[in-house]
Amino acid sequence: MSISIAVALLSGRSRVITAHPDSTVDDLRLQAQLSLKVGLERLVTETGVILQGKSTLRASHVQSGATLTAHVRQSQLVSSALAFALLRSDGTVVSWGNAVDGGDSSAVQDELKDVNQIQSTLHAFAAIRSDGSVVAWGKMDDGGLVPSAVGAELVNVTAIQASSRAFAAIKADGSVVTWGNPRYGGDCRAQKEHLKEVTQIQASRDTFGASFAAVRADGRVVTWGVADAGGDSSAVQEQLRQVQRIQATRFGGSYAAIRADGTVVTWGNRASGGDSSGVQAQLYEVEHIQATESAFAAIRKDGCVVTWGNPHDGGDSTEVQDQLMDVTHVQATSHAFAAIRADGSVVTWGSESCGGDSSEVQDQLYGVTMIQAASLAFAAIRRDGSVVTWGTPDAGGDSRHVQEQLKNVTGIQASREGVRCAFAALRADGSVVTWGDPSSGGYCRMVGDQLFDVQEIQGTENCFAAIRGDGGVVTWGNGDFAPDGPTAEELLQDVQQVPTSTIGFDGSVVTWGRPLSPEG
Repeated sequence: MSISIAVALLSGRSRVITAHPDSTVDDLRLQAQLSLKVGLERLVTETGVILQGKSTLRASHVQSGATLTAHVRQSQLVSSALAFALLRSDGTVVSWGNAVDGGDSSAVQDELKDVNQIQSTLHAFAAIRSDGSVVAWGKMDDGGLVPSAVGAELVNVTAIQASSRAFAAIKADGSVVTWGNPRYGGDCRAQKEHLKEVTQIQASRDTFGASFAAVRADGRVVTWGVADAGGDSSAVQEQLRQVQRIQATRFGGSYAAIRADGTVVTWGNRASGGDSSGVQAQLYEVEHIQATESAFAAIRKDGCVVTWGNPHDGGDSTEVQDQLMDVTHVQATSHAFAAIRADGSVVTWGSESCGGDSSEVQDQLYGVTMIQAASLAFAAIRRDGSVVTWGTPDAGGDSRHVQEQLKNVTGIQASREGVRCAFAALRADGSVVTWGDPSSGGYCRMVGDQLFDVQEIQGTENCFAAIRGDGGVVTWGNGDFAPDGPTAEELLQDVQQVPTSTIGFDGSVVTWGRPLSPEG
């Protein structure tokens, strides 16, 4: 006997679906997805219980006449070093860019269905499907290939974290599975027995070796990977109790853990923030920690900031300490920090050329609500939607040539390749303004007429991709990494085969590659 179940979106739109009591929740979700013509991520009961996809309707106590709320799957744009992966609302995935870095997913394309989440290393992608299975592609040694022995364990996965060249997956039972380059945390066998009831994982992403740090439900921490890159926490293991969250430096392999009482425990490379003994007495009631490549900045409950680590990367804030009061947020480039105070003013310190010196624009830094950072420059959005920039001029620190266009800005993204950086600002009307290194996306005139009704922007190391409201994707920047990508004619052939109701290639033109000329 079949039962009738109402599946409703948060907007109020609903459909009544007929199903057998022994069919699974995933079967019902997929039926509702086809009927509602929108990708659905999960189904929730009237009492707020998230239904497990593999369970039957009978086992989930779903009866005829019940109403379930459906959560719509959001599109997601993720980047590796030189490639993009787009998760569309129908759960399928499109990738492009350097094939070695995950730009070619053709070998696993048939498996990239019903995907809920994508994560990336520098050279590979990993996707979690609704059934908890995982699909990976890209550079094999860096996480793009799941070894058969590991693949058997990759079931019921709920989250994935990535270091530079390895993945770590958390399963529903709290256990952890890793794969990828062992030197970057891809082998956790030595800690397997301790990796139980894990709730979150943080990673260092150093180029020359990396590690992972997992927080368990009991507040204990388990680490693995390169020892001097934070993979060995034995020296502070007894202090790592009641840990709530962890931050890592961008490079240098250091971690800082915030405990339930607001104190902080650090480990890893001592010169890069792994040793906080010099400021330990000041590290109390800490609520948030931010990091540059080799230094930390902690915000306390009273709005004061405490810093440690490499002085040249922001680890020494003594020159501005008396200004670091009522701080609500801290942002970081590779070598400098910028703090927003409650009154909307900004305080900076660290490497002067990387944004640590904002004196030339200090009189403009008022009413600031958000700061974005590239490797060598900052961009601040003020309450009126205008933008102020500083740092290395040709790496995004100088926006004077587009200043008149930087109005009604709602968000900013950055490309992030070393000394070649750029920013892309999204305005309220869906248009985009870019500046910084042209080869890293700081110049977008060649696709300017396609950048309308933009909803989201994502950056790789040297280019950008924008998702429009109609589902079209537009890319610009250095296209040298995608010499073997499809031609426009080939892409447009594929476009005609994709339903316009899906997020992604719906008939609009998607471009990439080397610009032919400044006017091209």
